[in-house]
Amino acid sequence: MIDMQDPSPSDVIVAKGLTHSYGEGELKNEILHQLDFRVLAKEVTLLVGPSGSGKSTLLTLIGALRSVETGSLHVLGRQLLGASENELMAIRRRIGFIFQSHNLVASLTVLQNVQLLLQLAEPDPKLRQERAKAMLDAVGLSARLHHFPDELSGGQRQRVAIARALAPEPDLVLADEPTASLDSKSGQDVVELLGDLCRRRSSAVLLVTHDLRLLKDADRIWGIEDGRIHPWEEEEAKHNLSH
Repeated sequence: MIDMQDPSPSDVIVAKGLTHSYGEGELKNEILHQLDFRVLAKEVTLLVGPSGSGKSTLLTLIGALRSVETGSLHVLGRQLLGASENELMAIRRRIGFIFQSHNLVASLTVLQNVQLLLQLAEPDPKLRQERAKAMLDAVGLSARLHHFPDELSGGQRQRVAIARALAPEPDLVLADEPTASLDSKSGQDVVELLGDLCRRRSSAVLLVTHDLRLLKDADRIWGIEDGRIHPWEEEEAKHNLSH
């Protein structure tokens, strides 16, 4: 087991003995086994592992989208084990989510998609538009404000998703396979962009992937396989992910 201390001010995520199962009785299947790990502010942390290793389940627990069953999970200074729905909702509002499928609203323009997520963070429509424009400029899409998602490339749509997630200035960004549908150059650009924007905002990024091309862009790497987590070595990653 990894030696873990109590959460410090630089810790955005701290898990101790985190375990999660699906099903009951004879059908019970333990997906995550006694996980101990941490994610720090101003870092891009990769969670690397093959399909079925528990990556997405872990991400939903961290994102307060699923209740913690056993063990300790502190996210943004709050204990999620036993947290009420209102407490979980408060945590979710401080997290930016980025998914492989982008989840953009097809009937809204690029600018409108980003503004949509800012409604709670910024009630003033004028300031909301200014913040959305500034974030889209930061991701290199100032010339595409009034385009619709179907008029953009895959890489551009992912940049919109990043702008939308970061516009409310979240303390944590959770990205689930955000580069899976992108070519090598676009994928590397996305990760570098996430890292740059979040370091400037003192946020943290936890990026779930099985894409070995991203290893060199991370500050920290955790490996997960068969529901167990450990510090990850590149050579070990190449061996396990090739099987």
